Amino acid sequence: MQKFNPAFSGSDVKKYILKKNLKKDLPSSIVVFLVALPLCLGIALASGAPLFAGLITGIIGGIVVASFSGSQLSVSGPAAGLTVIVLGAITTLGSYPVFLLAVVLAGVFQIILGIIKAGTIGNYFPSSVIEGMLAAIGLILILKQLPHALGVDTDFSGDEGFFQQDHENTFSAITAAVSHFSLAAVVISLLSIAILIIWPKFPKLAVVPAPLLVVILGVAGSFIFAGTDYALRADQIVKIPVVGGFGEFMGLFTMPDFSMQTLANKNVYIVALTIAVVASLETLLSIEAVDKIDPIKRVSPTNRELIAQGLGNMASGMVGGLPMTSVIVRSSANVNAGGRTKMSAIFHGIWLLLSLLFIPQVINMIPLSCLAAILLVTGYKLTRISLFKHMYHKGWDQFVPFVVTVLAVLFTDLLKGVAVGMLVSIFYLLRTNMRNPFFYRITNEGDKKNIRIKLAEEVSFLNKAAIQVVLTNIPKETNVIIDGSNARYIDPDVLETIFNYKHNAYTKGIIVTLENVQKHYTVPKLTNKVIEDINK
Repeated sequence: MQKFNPAFSGSDVKKYILKKNLKKDLPSSIVVFLVALPLCLGIALASGAPLFAGLITGIIGGIVVASFSGSQLSVSGPAAGLTVIVLGAITTLGSYPVFLLAVVLAGVFQIILGIIKAGTIGNYFPSSVIEGMLAAIGLILILKQLPHALGVDTDFSGDEGFFQQDHENTFSAITAAVSHFSLAAVVISLLSIAILIIWPKFPKLAVVPAPLLVVILGVAGSFIFAGTDYALRADQIVKIPVVGGFGEFMGLFTMPDFSMQTLANKNVYIVALTIAVVASLETLLSIEAVDKIDPIKRVSPTNRELIAQGLGNMASGMVGGLPMTSVIVRSSANVNAGGRTKMSAIFHGIWLLLSLLFIPQVINMIPLSCLAAILLVTGYKLTRISLFKHMYHKGWDQFVPFVVTVLAVLFTDLLKGVAVGMLVSIFYLLRTNMRNPFFYRITNEGDKKNIRIKLAEEVSFLNKAAIQVVLTNIPKETNVIIDGSNARYIDPDVLETIFNYKHNAYTKGIIVTLENVQKHYTVPKLTNKVIEDINK
């Protein structure tokens, strides 16, 4: 085994790091490829688009977006959260080429959002909400993949919504699957789960990635059951388009409609803006979540990610693909498989392309049940019991938003669930701010009370009510000292309350003394000069 030598030159160090990372990124890319394949096809099917559109979106999400992205572990592709928007947009706009123009324009809008630094909104997602979203995605993976593992599911792969397009919901779909399970699918999925758990415990054997072994086992299992009463049906196996040659492959691409009539259609711009906003929010949420589970704890540049997503959506729309986002399911599979750099996402895009061109017949032998097993194990790692215990020990102000987010995402969808979690988190934030605007100390001098109120470092308008209540209830004939020596900022509304109180307090015989309370405060700004000084 090669060891790092401090005497290596700079180029030697880069080669060493690249080689070391590739040992993890290549196996991880295969796992992500296997996970992404049915999701790309399922989301395309649910969106009312050609199956090829889902695959080309995954290919571009892997190769193009990852190349420009600053995130090392994020994986992009068609997103389940956009299926309803896409399905409705294709119907509203009347044709697929017109819809593709909206996808291209959505990419342009995302680039603009990145340039104007809109990605900084990602910094304001509370940690408890992000943790709740991850746990909810884990539960959704387990619940949604159980029917696929049992071999009975008419819903598309990758659906994250509680109410499904097949008129079932998450729980009723499991009940239906248990009643009509396929023995072959159950055997393949159980053996696959056992391999995924046991195989990594033997380091010498782990040279062959467990998910790859699972796929080989799944294909072998489908052959064993073929010709029997338990043979897998066509809808229980992966099905990608089979391309007869390069000419036929090129014929699968669709160009956007750039006619003047289409460019003048206001509905195209409405759809484009809707896609840009929703895709950007999902991307920022996914990026924050991936950074949370990154073992190295790297921080992804969110504005650069929006630009990368914009370039990806422009490229996807130009060749007939669907809109894309950074997808937490694929990204978490990448992390759990041991991915280290963006090369894993890039290679996964290459594998998607090569499988479509050269081995579609082989890919079409893979049972969905063995791929479901991979997602079941990924889901378990995301929603482990220790995470719930950890959040509980952090206190109610963290645990309640966490649990609410988990339940809301589980029973609605990703964006709605996160929005509910954000509202609960904001409630606790306001509650905490209202309770902690100052400290006070009461002393007695004869018959008179002296009250010293020491203001906190940051006193916002949220603290106005609490301060006003305290001042109003101070008894007559009291000396009051309001000390602002610790305060870096006091909101104008609070200052007005304090000065009005000082002005009128004499009517109650109250003497008010202000110490280090200015008449005006400027909101502190982190300027470029400060940043430069910090980095020196």
